[in-house]
Amino acid sequence: MTHPVPKDWILGISPYVPGKSATDNGRPLIKLSANENPLGTSPAARAAMIAATADLATYPDPGAALLREAIAREYGLDPARVIYGTGSDELLHIAASAYAGPGDEILYVRYGFSVYDIAARRVGATPIVAPDADYATDVDALLAAVTEKTKVVFLANPNNPTGTMTSRTEIARLHAGLRPDILFVLDQAYAEYLDADEDDGGMELAKNAANVFMTRTFSKIYGLAAERIGWGYASAEVIGMLHRIRAPFNVTTAGQAAAAAAIADREWVEHSRTHTKRWREWLEGEVASLSNHGLRSVPSRCNFLLILFDGTLTAEAAMKGLWEEGFATRWLPGQGLPNGLRITIGTKAQTRAVAAKLRAMAEAA
Repeated sequence: MTHPVPKDWILGISPYVPGKSATDNGRPLIKLSANENPLGTSPAARAAMIAATADLATYPDPGAALLREAIAREYGLDPARVIYGTGSDELLHIAASAYAGPGDEILYVRYGFSVYDIAARRVGATPIVAPDADYATDVDALLAAVTEKTKVVFLANPNNPTGTMTSRTEIARLHAGLRPDILFVLDQAYAEYLDADEDDGGMELAKNAANVFMTRTFSKIYGLAAERIGWGYASAEVIGMLHRIRAPFNVTTAGQAAAAAAIADREWVEHSRTHTKRWREWLEGEVASLSNHGLRSVPSRCNFLLILFDGTLTAEAAMKGLWEEGFATRWLPGQGLPNGLRITIGTKAQTRAVAAKLRAMAEAA
């Protein structure tokens, strides 16, 4: 050999493709492709971050004590069992790394978050994809796909890219059906967009079950995507294993300060949730009115809507048409959804403009 040869399982990885922020020729677009908060960042979080940049020469607190304590205070958790990462993506990867490898299987549902496949292949495990139920999680299908080789089960709730929600009862049933040696990773990146009565019980499971790891992020409702901060909660034993392989100093000093302030700013979170719910439901209504043109949306509990195009207007054509209006959206052929376009809920003006363009294109097709 004349060059280093990667492991076979690395060659099987399709790199993560982020949402576009520009057209193919480089023209900048308003970004409705990555599920960021269109209202921005909490002023309190921004002020805390700026104040924390006074010292740039010193490594951040490796234990992220300020951040862990803020999270624990908000949710009534044990700060020693809170782990932090470079976005929740790092935590998903180290969960796979700690508990699976060659010869093992990692299970997730079809149309699950694309990082699950990468996390599985990265450690040499075999990704197993369970069938969905009309774009939503099918608990029976997941349980039927479990084998003696299953080591990790990933489930996003609500799910990305479909926006679908699995109920508390179904989450409990899934967990009860898993062997205790299987790590159940419940990815709650969009949990803050749920109403109180929609809680799936995942945090309680993480508090009390030895094999549940719940993850969350500051990239969505908290408006801190640029800082890449995630966190998770599990038993002391699981957290101890994950700390062995997480990156050291993985959350910056400014990021820790901003996240601690953001989680305490309940007013900003509620403002963002209310805005998202109002305009998501409005956009759902607009899409429903275009059903005779082959458009429908998947019921969503996230800050985005997955629109399916089953008529003359295709998802790819709709994406390009929205480029003309200055908007980047997420076409998803790489995730098995060539007829799907995921659109982040933007500002009032942005959402109305997107709906108007979709209507014009659908009626003209």
